[in-house]
Amino acid sequence: MTHSFECPECGNPRGMLGECRQCGSEELPLPHSDTLVLNLKFDNPSAEEALERLTITLRRASEVGVKAMILIHGYGASGEGGRIKWVIHDALENNYFSNRVDEYHFGENTAFGSDPYHALLRRRPSLKAHLKYFKEGNAGMTVLLLGSQATVA
Repeated sequence: MTHSFECPECGNPRGMLGECRQCGSEELPLPHSDTLVLNLKFDNPSAEEALERLTITLRRASEVGVKAMILIHGYGASGEGGRIKWVIHDALENNYFSNRVDEYHFGENTAFGSDPYHALLRRRPSLKAHLKYFKEGNAGMTVLLLGSQATVA
């Protein structure tokens, strides 16, 4: 597992959630990037569990200064019907995360080289490092741009 965060007390790599495994610090970690990739399909959760993971991660991401998130939710190719994708899309379209998410861009509408893709890169240039996720309108991902004045819960 790669860590995208660093402990502010001991400088060791650590995850975004929980305490530092090296020194036990509970201080907020320092992000290495302003963009976080979150694989909501990891460990094959239910759609409700994936939504809860996203809620927790969004809360912490806004606390540590993450500006953009790439959600990997799949699109239902396994025959399951893409339940995680539809739950996440429904939550976004119904403003469930409006206190933390300024904009969202569904992968199928943000294909590499398209006008929406270029507009998104102008808004958040750090996404360029994640080009592999934008291939031909990837319906299995969604990009979130987080608010600058997000509230801390």
